[in-house]
Formats: sequence, C-alpha cells, structure tokens
Amino acid sequence: MSITGNIITLNEEDDIEACIRSLQRVCDEIIVVDSNSTDNTVEIATELGATIVKQSYLGDGLQKNVASNYATNDWILSIDADERLDDELVTALQDLDLDSTEISGYTFKRKNYIGDRWIEHCGWYPDWNVRLYRKDTAQFDPVAGHAKVKVDAPGKLEGHIIHYSYKNYDELLYKTNRFSSRGAKMLMEKGRKTNGFSPALHFMSAFFRKYILQRGFLQGIDGLTISLTASINSYMKYAKLIEMRQSKKTSQSLWDQ
Repeated sequence: MSITGNIITLNEEDDIEACIRSLQRVCDEIIVVDSNSTDNTVEIATELGATIVKQSYLGDGLQKNVASNYATNDWILSIDADERLDDELVTALQDLDLDSTEISGYTFKRKNYIGDRWIEHCGWYPDWNVRLYRKDTAQFDPVAGHAKVKVDAPGKLEGHIIHYSYKNYDELLYKTNRFSSRGAKMLMEKGRKTNGFSPALHFMSAFFRKYILQRGFLQGIDGLTISLTASINSYMKYAKLIEMRQSKKTSQSLWDQ
C-alpha cells in the first residue's frame, strides 16, 4: 500500500514536525504545499524528507488540490498542520487493501480541541471528513473557502484525526474575525441578499443552533464560548457584507460624479 501525505502550510514551524511524523506512520511520500512561509516550516519539512511545493495561497480547496499534480501514488491522505492521526486510525489505515478496493475515498471522525480540551458538543463531533482519496477520481472542492472531498458512498474507518483547532480563547476569537471577513467576501461573490436585520437574525440563529440544538450547554464554559463566537462570526459576516456593499456604492457614486 502506497499513500502520499498532503499538508498545506503557512508559518507552521510549531506543528509541522509532529504532523509529518504522524503521516509517516502510514505514508511513504509527504508533499508540503507551502504558501511562502517566512519561518522555519520549509527547513523542518525538508529535513524530515518531505517534498516541498511552493505555491502562493489559492484558497483552501484549490491549495489542497495542488499536491495531486506532484503525488507519485494513486492515494492521497490530506491533513492540516495542526492535525494528527491517532493509533486506532493508523491501524485501520495499515489494514486497508487499497490496491483492490473499488471505493474512491474513506471518511474518518475528527476530534476537535481547544487547548487540551476535547469539544464533544456544539456540532464539533463526530465531524466526519473524507481525507483519504484516489487522486484520479476525487479531489477537494475547488473553492477558496473551507473545502471538503466529495465521494459517493465513502468507506468509514475507525479511529480519529486529532485536531488542535485553537490553543486558547484568544486564538478562537482572532480566527473568528478572520473567518467572518472571508465569509463576507464569499457571500458578496455569490450575490447573497441581505438587509439591516440580517446580522442580528443570523446571530440568534447561530446561537440557538450551537447552544441548544447541538447541546453546547453540556460543554460548560467552552460550549457557551464556542456558541457565542459562532454567533459573532455569523453577525459580523453579514455586517461586513453590508459594509462592503455600502462602500462599493459610495465608491461608485464618487466615480460617477
């Protein structure tokens, strides 16, 4: 069985070694698609035997698909720098007969953490993701935002990807702001309709979904914090969309004068 590991990076010197060593348990080739890191990410990855592909960032799905052009194996296992394979998943992968299977991809559960705390609620678990796939029949959605691999009837494997999502609440809030900006741009490109009530309505909807429907209340202060930041993300995404449209109108008006 031959598998190519795929990691996209930007300044991941704190995580890249552990990520590569995790993949090396099941992969005989590692490709790091790096978007111009300015730290020691590339040097560390090179020392560990990874193939480095330099590629300015194209967006999540598009960037992750770059490795398919360089992989020498038919199967690709893609994880992020802050993710690891647990022992159960490693065993399940080692037991696969990929040479004879008719399945195009396999999905695994993912455990998401804040610091050392596993977040079991708020829709964060089991968080199934297809991450092992045949490069000739599957790929990540070719989009700039968060992308997934779509496979009809994927196989399911036991074990988990361990995802160290956020180091602490500071990082959670920082990334919430970044994600809301990215989300607003995507809504703008799609021509999503909005009005002055949209930010507040999406705030309330997101909080109800996370805290009540997805049982964030069972996760204590973590559940409340996650539910609130998800709500803030939804609010700011639509507030920024309104701001972008207003700025565009103002710029157009000035241009027309």
